[in-house]
Amino acid sequence: MNPNNLTVIVLTFNEELHLERCLRSILPLSKKLVVVDCYSTDRTVAIAKEFNATLLQKTWENNHSTQFNWALTQLPDDTDWVMRIDADEILTPKLVAQIHASLSQVDAQVNGIAFWRSMIFQGQLIRYGGVGKNRVMRLFRLGKGVSESRWMDEHIKVQGHTITLDGVLIDDNLRPLSWWIEKHNQYASREAVDLLNLQHQFAMQNSVASVGSRLGLKRWIKERIYAKLPGGSRALLYFLLRYIILWGFLDGKQGRQFHYLQAFWYRYLVDAKVAEVIRYQKKNHLTVQQAIEQVLGIKV
Repeated sequence: MNPNNLTVIVLTFNEELHLERCLRSILPLSKKLVVVDCYSTDRTVAIAKEFNATLLQKTWENNHSTQFNWALTQLPDDTDWVMRIDADEILTPKLVAQIHASLSQVDAQVNGIAFWRSMIFQGQLIRYGGVGKNRVMRLFRLGKGVSESRWMDEHIKVQGHTITLDGVLIDDNLRPLSWWIEKHNQYASREAVDLLNLQHQFAMQNSVASVGSRLGLKRWIKERIYAKLPGGSRALLYFLLRYIILWGFLDGKQGRQFHYLQAFWYRYLVDAKVAEVIRYQKKNHLTVQQAIEQVLGIKV
C-alpha cells in the first residue's frame, strides 16, 4: 500500500508546546495530516498550517471519542488507513519504519494495527508498574474502526483481524506538574461518568471489553471486576498492585510520584466524585444524569 493513503488525525487544544514535535515525527510516515482543533487561542492553528495540515475545528463536547469519531466522518472516501495520535505523543523512527513495511504488505483480512506506547513523566521514562509499555490500537482501515463511546480512556474498536507491531509511541507531555494535576481532575470527572454509566446504563456503550485480546481483557477487568469493588478501597488495591507487585517502586523519584498520583490519588478522586454525585442525587431526588450535570458540569 502507498503510505500516501494513510491519514493521521491529531486532536488539539492549545498545543503549541507539543504540536511541532508531534507533526515532525509523523512526516516520515505520511504527509496527510488532519488537525482537529477545539478553537485554540495560542499558536496551534498557525503551526498546523505551517505543516500544511488540513485544519478542522469543532467545539469540545466533553470527550475525545465524540471529537475523533466526528473527524472520521470528515475524511475523503478514498482514505485507506487512519491513525490517531495525541499532540504530546511522538512516533519513534523504528515504529515509522515498521508501519511503512506493514502497510506495504498487509493482508486484506487485517483491519487494524496495534503497537506499544511508553510514557515519560516529568522527564523520566516509566518502566515498571504495568504501564512501562501499553498496547494501543491507533491504526485502522477507514470504516473498520471507531472510538468507544466513553467519556474517558477511550480505545479504538476495530472490526475483524488485527496485528501488533513491537515499535513504540512515546507519550511525553512537557507541561508542569500543576497542569498534570488539573488535567487529571478533569479526567476524574469524566471517568466518574463512565463508572456511573456502567451502573445506571443511561448512555450508549461501545466497549472493547473482551477476553479474546490483551487490550480487551484489560477493559473487561476494569468494567466487570474493578468497577464492582467498593469505592476508595479499589483505588488502594490498584496502587498496591502497581507499586509493589508490579515493581513501580523501582521507577525512581519521578516514577514513584507518577504511580502514587496516577494509580492512587487519581482513582481515589474518581471514586470520591462518584460518591458525591450519588449523594447529591438522593438528597435532591434527581435522575443520575441531572446529578452529573449539576455536580460535575457534564451534560450526558
